[in-house]
Amino acid sequence: MNKKQWTLLKILLALFALNSISLYFYFASSHRHLDDHRRHTLPGITQHRRPHLSKPWPIIPSYLPWSLTSNVAPKSCEAYFGNGFTKVADVLSPKAAVRSGSSWFRCHYSDTLRSSVCEGGKIRMDPERIKMSRGGEKLEDVIGRTEEEELPAFEDGAFQVEAGGKGSRLKRKNFVGDEFLDQFLPDGNVLKHTMRELVRSIVAVGETDFTCQEWIDEPTLLITRFEYANLFHTVTDWYSAYVSSRVTGLPNRPHLVFVDGHCEVQELMRKISMFPCGAVILSGPNGMKGRETDLFFPFLAEYFQTQLEETWRALFSSLRYAKNFSGPVCFRHAILSPLGYETALFKGLSEHIDCQGASAHELWQSPDDKKTARLSEFGEMIRDAFGFPVNRHHTDKAVSGDYNVLFVRREDYLAHPRHKGKVESRLSNEQEVFDALQRWASNRQECKVNLINGLFAHMSMKEQVRAIQDASVIIGAHGAGLTHIVSATPNTVILEIISSFYRRPHFQLIAQWKGLEYEAINLDGSYANPGVVIDRLNKIMRNLGC
Repeated sequence: MNKKQWTLLKILLALFALNSISLYFYFASSHRHLDDHRRHTLPGITQHRRPHLSKPWPIIPSYLPWSLTSNVAPKSCEAYFGNGFTKVADVLSPKAAVRSGSSWFRCHYSDTLRSSVCEGGKIRMDPERIKMSRGGEKLEDVIGRTEEEELPAFEDGAFQVEAGGKGSRLKRKNFVGDEFLDQFLPDGNVLKHTMRELVRSIVAVGETDFTCQEWIDEPTLLITRFEYANLFHTVTDWYSAYVSSRVTGLPNRPHLVFVDGHCEVQELMRKISMFPCGAVILSGPNGMKGRETDLFFPFLAEYFQTQLEETWRALFSSLRYAKNFSGPVCFRHAILSPLGYETALFKGLSEHIDCQGASAHELWQSPDDKKTARLSEFGEMIRDAFGFPVNRHHTDKAVSGDYNVLFVRREDYLAHPRHKGKVESRLSNEQEVFDALQRWASNRQECKVNLINGLFAHMSMKEQVRAIQDASVIIGAHGAGLTHIVSATPNTVILEIISSFYRRPHFQLIAQWKGLEYEAINLDGSYANPGVVIDRLNKIMRNLGC
């Protein structure tokens, strides 16, 4: 290397070092500015911060801003599916908390959904004052446990806030009264409204009585699940948690604490009978029974992954159970997520929600109160959580000339641990229909059709989401497994086979709110004529260009 080259190399190295130093100061300044902004807007969140452990929000095509304005029209699609939580009630003012260093608490109320997203800073939870089972156990460890043991009962002081400022010795007092609860957290048709009871349990104490064994610095959602072993109801919980995170403007995906004592959900989905949370009667491999089955079951429970909890962990930053804390824990920022029963996904079953799915691009250019892209946004969130691309469309699927037809299978099982009795089949000749579709797919000359056997009970949640996103047509009998269409890509066609015993609009509504083409075959009973199913599929495939 000659002298000229050596000089040039030194200049390049000097420029690289200068650029690196500049970038360091730029990002350091940006982070300080962000921390200052959070400290000002949400007091009590950023003190004694630990290393940042939260997952960032993904960049998804259907995302639209979650505006914090009061201009959202009641009963509009945005009011149902987005940020209709426009009425804000400050119980403890965040501005006052900045001056005093005490707690703050407020609720965002939706007149349309008749529910609230509540949040607060410097919130103390005492697990010993929450009466419920521990939660998160393996099924075989909790045989015979009742539902009452799993749902939380809050004693006064289960949650606390600090009021009165530094050095205060405030006498314990109730935080809110029935008037506030009736206005912002009404019971509605929910028999046990655990979020309402949680807020009722909050008491205000002085600084000297506000002691914590552990501090959680990152924003945390507190969630109580009800029909936690059913996919449809779990999706309503996922959606409520997602909406709560957006309404409160969280900069990253929150952490989760389950305030319930449900056991670890093992959706075995075999021919089993499940009694309260784990009393399982089944025939093991090769018909083994008795002592052999007792030995086999722990292996079976360990083998099957907790599919629904797998998705909770993928969507959000972390997951813990309230009873797993060894003592009082304090949250810098806690968010109370509404019950799944209070989402539009569930309310649409009993009230008319006049909304059609549309693309975010269309709504960005021409806002329309009768259209929404929120469910598409949420579906992309699920797909991204499992590492799948979120910019795929129907045309990408068939670019090779292949079309996937996904048959979502339904095995006889009892989804809820406390159901009893014989499960009635939604499609009594499902295997006959599947076999006929196999012959149809293999003999089709116009294009190549891949019939996918959707045995979701034996697939991880990631494999289930992959099958949904790769499908051009999704067909199945009415059942919770069809809730997966919330993750379907645009232009996917849904064909539901509906028994006369189970005519509910769950999946027709999800398809409508996502803007998917939906068709139904209504049966007289639970038997489907395979020829009728094939005729309908032929029509769908021709419309797809196959």
